[in-house]
Amino acid sequence: MEKAVPLMIQGTHSDAGKSAIVTALCRIFVQDGFKTAPFKSQNMALNSYITVDGKEIGRAQGVQAEAAGIIATTDMNPILIKPTGNYHSQIVVHGKPFKNMEAGEYREDFFQQGLRLISESYDRLSTSYERIVIEGAGSPAEINLNDRELVNMRVAQLADAPVILVGDIEKGGVFASLVGTIQLLEQEDRKRIIGVIINKFRGDVSLLQPGLTWFEEYSGFPILGVVPYIDDLFIEAEDSVVLDSYTSKMDPSKDIDIAVIRHPRISNFTDIDPLFEEKDCHVRFVKRVEELGNPDLLILPGSKNTIEDMLFLHSEGLANRILDVAEKETMIVGICGGYQMLGTSIVDKEEIESSYEKVEGLGLIPMKTFMTQNKTTTHSEGMARFGEDLIPVMGYEIHMGESFFEEDCSPFIELSNRSDGTITEDKQLIGTYFHGIFHNDRMREVILNEIRSKKGLEPIYHRASFAQKREAGIDLLAKVVRENIQLDLIYQLMADFQQGQIQ
Repeated sequence: MEKAVPLMIQGTHSDAGKSAIVTALCRIFVQDGFKTAPFKSQNMALNSYITVDGKEIGRAQGVQAEAAGIIATTDMNPILIKPTGNYHSQIVVHGKPFKNMEAGEYREDFFQQGLRLISESYDRLSTSYERIVIEGAGSPAEINLNDRELVNMRVAQLADAPVILVGDIEKGGVFASLVGTIQLLEQEDRKRIIGVIINKFRGDVSLLQPGLTWFEEYSGFPILGVVPYIDDLFIEAEDSVVLDSYTSKMDPSKDIDIAVIRHPRISNFTDIDPLFEEKDCHVRFVKRVEELGNPDLLILPGSKNTIEDMLFLHSEGLANRILDVAEKETMIVGICGGYQMLGTSIVDKEEIESSYEKVEGLGLIPMKTFMTQNKTTTHSEGMARFGEDLIPVMGYEIHMGESFFEEDCSPFIELSNRSDGTITEDKQLIGTYFHGIFHNDRMREVILNEIRSKKGLEPIYHRASFAQKREAGIDLLAKVVRENIQLDLIYQLMADFQQGQIQ
């Protein structure tokens, strides 16, 4: 069987825009008639995606699969690394937890096994698709790590893929980073590069032309595109490093003030993305007690290490301030780890998350959580109760631990075989294991209108579909990238590489 034609996107550093370029190319290749899949051998992220069979992969690969119009599978991201703190990470293999490891242990003991898993996954994809767009991680020029890396040039070698190098001009020094990266590559790896893309450009491209000409003459590699910075582009983010850029969306003049606790090990923060897109919502992240103020809605998001993040809330004085906010009848929503924090205690006798066997929670819900080795990963749907309203909701669950109520509590969501979470009669307090609760348009509408009612504001009905906005964001990204890269040249260089004409 003929194998897929690969193209690999690597970057000069993390957050250069590799994921966005891969997402765009997945949509572009499909638009051009090629059955396409994304691939990232090893991903390090706390913002994950649940496949239809209940497996966990990097969120970027899930979004890229959606851009390609296909169902995401674990072959698209066979290894997911989820940092838990103190130089330890949970290693997720084909969507299921494998082992907690230190960085050194992972490099020394897991390398050969990881390489085999990656090779097998890529081989399966390559016989099922016509194009595979491969994403690297960080930089291929990390010379201290390259002897046992599993995500950049070793994967390009495995797939025999040509490489486009992406540089982020917004951070400055783009030509130095591109040239430096190329110079630090081994000669055989350098031969795989077919050109570069400069990403996140603002301004008049003609002013950049002298630099483009210089780079091509100096390096011998073509500039395959200069992709502009896209204001207000909606594409779900994966790494918490991007949270700092969310500040550009904040507007304190808006009707509803939403505070999100940014604890150190925040995960699945895309749960709040729909709120950023609401015209009446001002969303802000809170790390210090003096930042909390008196919001209209307080959200405790997910955590990769609930115990350590709960200890953070206590040590920073945020726990007491959250209790003060609760007394003022502020609506509070806890999601996954944030839901566990709302309970009376979190017990970890097996020291799964930390050396602390027990930590006191906020005590807003009469509920204890016991950490267990078993991890729940599933798509879920049910009916959420919000006052007199019953609202269909869909979401996904990724959590370790089981929670038990110490007295009767009203469930928040009724599923076919169980209930999830809790909601108080006055609708002030909501806790749930459902990620994506705000992605449900009707649920988001009734919560925000409840807040508007408390503030004496008129309700807003028929809010924009978030799913449609996501799809429009992918289309916009693909359109802008297509218009600003030399796609015909990329196709030609890919063909030349496959035919051995690029050496």
